[in-house]
Amino acid sequence: MFETIIALAGILGLGTGAGFFVIRNLYYICQPNEVLIFAGSSRKLADDRKVGYRLVKGGSSIRVPLLERALRMDLSNMIIDLRVSNAYSKGGIPLTVEGVANIKIAGEEPAIHNAIERLLGKTRDEIEQMAKETLEGNLRGVLASLTPEQINEDKIAFARSLLDEAEEDLEKLGLVLDTLQVQNISDDVRYLDSIGRKQQADMLRDARIAEAKARSESTIQTAENEKITALSRLDRDIKIATADADRRVKDTLTKREAVVAEAIAEIASQLARIQAEVPVQQERIKQVEQQLQADVIAPAEAQCKQAIAQAQGNAAKIIEDGRARADGTLRLAESWRAAGPNARDIYLLQRLETLLKTLTDAVPDISVQTVTVVDANGGTTATKLAAFIEQLRQTTGIDLSETIQNLAGSQPKPILRQPDQE
Repeated sequence: MFETIIALAGILGLGTGAGFFVIRNLYYICQPNEVLIFAGSSRKLADDRKVGYRLVKGGSSIRVPLLERALRMDLSNMIIDLRVSNAYSKGGIPLTVEGVANIKIAGEEPAIHNAIERLLGKTRDEIEQMAKETLEGNLRGVLASLTPEQINEDKIAFARSLLDEAEEDLEKLGLVLDTLQVQNISDDVRYLDSIGRKQQADMLRDARIAEAKARSESTIQTAENEKITALSRLDRDIKIATADADRRVKDTLTKREAVVAEAIAEIASQLARIQAEVPVQQERIKQVEQQLQADVIAPAEAQCKQAIAQAQGNAAKIIEDGRARADGTLRLAESWRAAGPNARDIYLLQRLETLLKTLTDAVPDISVQTVTVVDANGGTTATKLAAFIEQLRQTTGIDLSETIQNLAGSQPKPILRQPDQE
């Protein structure tokens, strides 16, 4: 095409500067949000239709001078505010619906050919008005097929039904509906308000029921969770206790072997030490026996022999003393028999010295010069006592006053004088 234009410019005899000026005016660049339409050249579409234009989208092209005319079609988005009043729904309730739609001219085949045929040369306001009227008609048709409850309860389903209803009509116009949002649905007879109050009451009831169910389920779930937690904790404690018991058993078994080995080693050591000490102890026993023999047994035997000899000596002495006493007793008996009736008096006189000595031991040391006998009965007792003392001196040879004086002195003197025997 470019070579054709240059050739055409050369034929016309134009200069170099004029040729570039012509090319700049004939060269068109298509923006991303538009489509270029070069009217004048015929071409066949995919469905075998013939059209008198060619399309350029997202690129650039050169218009054939005198044969083509370049037109631009904007593909950018158009926002349309929708409002339908007194649109009767299913059941005869008049509704007012407000919404927003985003539409644009189709940029893909085959819908773009419908847009070129129907919208080329129209302004955006005219295109928006045409789309708005089409959407409002579709909206009324959709409202007539739905009840107010359905429209109010599920706005998304309502918008989807409207998209399905309007898509075919808009495609015939060469338009594409991108989004449709239903903003508000109302009615003048306050039917939706009553439905809302009923629904609100139902919702409150359902909410309370759901809350009670949720609370009961929560309580049940909490109890179940606590049970599961308690069982898990119990199972964990059991596992910990089992592991601890196994560990202690293993430790005990290990320690038992070590303790047994240690005890065996200690016993073996003690046994070896004892076995080593046995000869020493045997020698020590022999030494102790010898020492006991020398220190205890031999002296004991000597002392025993000495005691036996001493006892025999004492026994012999006792025997001799007994024999001597027996002989003395026999002689005394023979003397008593020989003395006749005076034997008793003689014996008493012989014992009188011992009795007097015993009596005087209790008297303090005094010096007796004269013994005076005082008779309180008229002198008879004193006379008898003096006669008795004199008779005693003449008979036994004992001077009573001298005897008392000797007993009171420092050195006792014999007071018994044996009579001369013929």
